[in-house]
Amino acid sequence: MFSRVLVANRGEIAVRVIRALHELRIEAVAVYSTADEDALHVRLADRSVRIGPPPAAESYLNVASIVAAAKTTGCEAVHPGYGFLAENAEFVRMCEDNELVFIGPTAEVMERMGDKARAKAEMRAAGVPLVPGTEGIAGPEDARVAAAELGFPVLLKAAAGGGGKGMRLVSAPEELHDAYQRAAGEAHAAFGDGSLYVEKVITPARHVEIQVLCDNHGHVLTCGERECSIQRRHQKLIEESPSPALDAELREEMEAAAERACEHIGYRNAGTIEFLVGPDGSFSFIEMNTRLQVEHPVTELISSIDLVREQVRIAAGEALAHGGRSGPRLGHAIELRINAEDPRRDFAPAPGKIVRFRPPLGPGVRVDTFVEEGTVISPYYDSLIAKVVVHDASRKLAIERSLRVLGEFEIEGVPTTKALLADILASDEFRSGEYSTAFLEEAGARLPALAGSE
Repeated sequence: MFSRVLVANRGEIAVRVIRALHELRIEAVAVYSTADEDALHVRLADRSVRIGPPPAAESYLNVASIVAAAKTTGCEAVHPGYGFLAENAEFVRMCEDNELVFIGPTAEVMERMGDKARAKAEMRAAGVPLVPGTEGIAGPEDARVAAAELGFPVLLKAAAGGGGKGMRLVSAPEELHDAYQRAAGEAHAAFGDGSLYVEKVITPARHVEIQVLCDNHGHVLTCGERECSIQRRHQKLIEESPSPALDAELREEMEAAAERACEHIGYRNAGTIEFLVGPDGSFSFIEMNTRLQVEHPVTELISSIDLVREQVRIAAGEALAHGGRSGPRLGHAIELRINAEDPRRDFAPAPGKIVRFRPPLGPGVRVDTFVEEGTVISPYYDSLIAKVVVHDASRKLAIERSLRVLGEFEIEGVPTTKALLADILASDEFRSGEYSTAFLEEAGARLPALAGSE
């Protein structure tokens, strides 16, 4: 096992990883920008290294500075968290070149699955169902031909990234040219690669993902699904498990497909296979996230598996207890993302100082956060303030517990998504479990927190 690990991240995920390292009796080294000098992850770590000014490109994305911080502090491994450098194959290679263990998959697998068009080819070879679309990169003319064959609406998607960047919904032929140019420009700005591919839009659709853990001893463990259909701008707001859209047979089919995928690509460490589930119960591969997900606590609560600890153990060469399916999975879990955003202004980021912060307590409640009273939410980074995760014996009880904790959660100083989350939980669609990725678009002004939004 490692004795010292550098955490190449900030915010709540850095806090989460540091706590897991300490539970494994491993020293944690934090890195921080000048904007984060007083941050919680810096104070929790055993050592810390300042790596640059506030802009992420000059600090948390500065590969040379992070590797130097790990080497000068005597670290044996690096945990990337999520975001920033978590899916950067060159960072993985630089870690390896400097005799640092990267706590995640290999650079080669990361590249294969990070190129979304190439990932689709890999999944096709593994016998995993795919969304109909182009088999590779589509230039403007290829996109026009493919869209005509598939039928509108279609999605233009960035081959090199995710998170909703470089993605455009195209409903009619006359929209295609401008949408292609905008999507390609956004993809190039976000990922340095403007390549796009085309997919048929499945509607109404559910976004369901399978959590996997894979070790170096031949074990592939699937840990159940997470329902992620409540989204804004293709980014998740609420996740839950089990998914109300799946029965036992469909769940097993999806977990078996995820297992085949991991075996085919030789995957190692934690990862997530994301699927779209159609109204007929068919499912299709969207992408693979070769890292820990923001919403990993949902799986931890229903499976009693600490995914971060398992990541570290796998990277240190230890074996999972077994492959196949994790179990038993108990109760129901819901995660609520509290973001410093203004839902009435199209979810515009709302940086500022938190003047009051009283997280909820009580049974079945977990709050992952880096925020305290006086914390400044920086304009330089992600708007996530906290993840509130609840667990209870049934979905109905978990929804009521979620509403209770949102009512108790006191946050003042910046606009947040808290009221909107409560509106969603109380809606007939969410309570019934009959919702899709189009929920927010369709619900719109019916939700009080969005009423009068721009």
